[in-house]
Amino acid sequence: MAKESRVRKSLLNARVNVIFYMMTLAVSFFSRKTFLDMLGADFMGFTGTIGNLLGFLNIAEMGIVSAIGFVLYKPLFEGDRQTITEIISVLGHIYRIVGLVILGGGLVLGCLLPVIYPDTGFSWGVIYFAYFSFLASSLLTYFTNYRQTLLTADQRNYVVAAYSQTAYIVKTLLQIWLAYRFANYYVWLAMELVSGILYSIYLNYKINKVYPWLHSDKSEGRRLLKKYPEIMRKARQLLIHKIGAFVQSQTSSLIIYLFVSLKVVAYYNNYTIIVSKLMILVNNLLGSTNAGVGNLIAEGDRKNIIRVFWELQGLQFFVAGTLSFGLVQLSDSFITLWLGREYVLSMTVTMLIVVSMFIGITRNAVEQFLFGHGLFADVWAPVAESLVCLTVAIVGGSLWGLPGVLLGSATSLLLIVVIWKPYYLYRSGFKLPYRLYVFGYLKHLAAVIVPGVALHYLLALGAFAPSASFWHWTGYALLNVVSYSAITFLLMYAVCPAMRTLVKRFPLGRFFRRR
Repeated sequence: MAKESRVRKSLLNARVNVIFYMMTLAVSFFSRKTFLDMLGADFMGFTGTIGNLLGFLNIAEMGIVSAIGFVLYKPLFEGDRQTITEIISVLGHIYRIVGLVILGGGLVLGCLLPVIYPDTGFSWGVIYFAYFSFLASSLLTYFTNYRQTLLTADQRNYVVAAYSQTAYIVKTLLQIWLAYRFANYYVWLAMELVSGILYSIYLNYKINKVYPWLHSDKSEGRRLLKKYPEIMRKARQLLIHKIGAFVQSQTSSLIIYLFVSLKVVAYYNNYTIIVSKLMILVNNLLGSTNAGVGNLIAEGDRKNIIRVFWELQGLQFFVAGTLSFGLVQLSDSFITLWLGREYVLSMTVTMLIVVSMFIGITRNAVEQFLFGHGLFADVWAPVAESLVCLTVAIVGGSLWGLPGVLLGSATSLLLIVVIWKPYYLYRSGFKLPYRLYVFGYLKHLAAVIVPGVALHYLLALGAFAPSASFWHWTGYALLNVVSYSAITFLLMYAVCPAMRTLVKRFPLGRFFRRR
C-alpha cells in the first residue's frame, strides 16, 4: 500500500506540475520580451543582480528546510501527527531567528548599495525600492510560509505548485499590462511585492485546510529543539552543501557584471531563463520522486533501492540528453525569433551552459539517494566546489570574458558532482564498489552522446531555416527532438537494463514485455 501511495503521489505531483509548467512557460517568454522592450535590458539585468545579492543573505537558511524534510520522512511514514507538529514548531522557531538575521543583514547590505551600484543610470529611489521590495518578499518565507515544507515532505508539492504558479501567472500578466500602460519601474516593482503578500495569505489558508490538526507553535519550538538535535546537526552539514549550489547559481551574474556589463548580464539571463524553464520541467517531472526516495529508503529493501536508483538515473540521462541536444540545436534560432539576432551569444557560451545543465539534471538521482541516506558529512566537497568555481570564473572572466566565467561552473561540477558525489554514495550509502557506478555512468553517457553527435551533423545537411518563422522553428524542433529521443530511447532500452525495468512500470510498458 505504501508503494502504491508513493507512486500515485509522485504521478499526481508530476501531472499538476507539468500542467502549470506549460502555462507559465508561454507567459514567461512573452513577458521577458515585453519587459525588455518596455523597461530595457539594463533594468532587467539590474533586477537580476538584486536577486543574486539577496541570495547571499539566504545562505543563513540553507540546509534547515532540507534537514526538516529529512527528519519528517519517518513520522510521515508512520502517521505520527504529534511528532510532525513538534518538528514544524521547531522549524517555525528556527525560521523566525533566520528571518531576523536576514532582515538585519539586508539592512546592512542596503547601506552598501551606492558602492555596489555606483553608476547604473537609475535613480536611487528606483534602486532602493527594488532592493527592499525583493527583500520583503524574501522574508515572507521565513515568517509566514515555513509550513509549506510539510507539503513537500508529504509528497503534496502539487499544492504548492498549483498556488505558487497561479500567483506567478496572475502577477506576470498584470506586470505585462502595467508595463504597456505605464512603463514605470515603481509600478512594476510594487506588483512584485503585493503578489508575494497575497500568495502568502492564500498558501497558509490552504495549509490549514489540508492539515487542520497541525497547530504548530513557534514559542514551543525553542523548547522542542533540544528534543530533535539531529535537525541542527544535519542542518549544519547541509548548510555547507547548499553553499556550493548557491555559488553555482548566484555568483555568475555578479561576476559577469564585474568583468563585462549589466547588458551582457541581461543577454546571459535570456539563456538562463530558457535553461531554468527546462530545469523546472525536469523538477516537475522527476522532482516529485524526492520524498518517495526517502520513503523507499525508510523501508530498507536494499535490492529495490539499487534498482530504483538506476531507473531514475537512466530516466534523468534520457531527459538530460534530449534537452541538451535540443538546446544546442535550437537556442540560437529561438533567441533570434524571440528577441532578435543581436541577443544571440556564441556557440562556446551555449555549450558551456549545456554542459552545466546536463550535469545539473543527471546529478539528481545521486543527490536524492545521498539525501535519503542522510549522507551530508562530506562538508569539504561544497567548499572545494565553491573555491574551484570562483577561482576559475574570476581568472577566466578576466581573460576571456563571459565564456571564462561559465568555465568555472562547468569545472567545479565535473570534479565534485560527476566524480566525487557518486563515489561517496556507493562507498558510504550502497556499500558497493565505485567501479559499478563508473561502468553504468559511462554506458548511459555514451547512449546519449552518440545519437546527438550523429544527428547534429545529419540534420545540418538539410535545407532548414528555423530562424525564418516560429512555424519553421517548430517543425525543425519537432524533427530534432523526436528523432533524437526515439533513437536514444531505443539505444538505452537495448544497452541499459534499468531502462527496461523502468518502462515496464508504466501502462505502455506492456508492449515491451516479453510474452
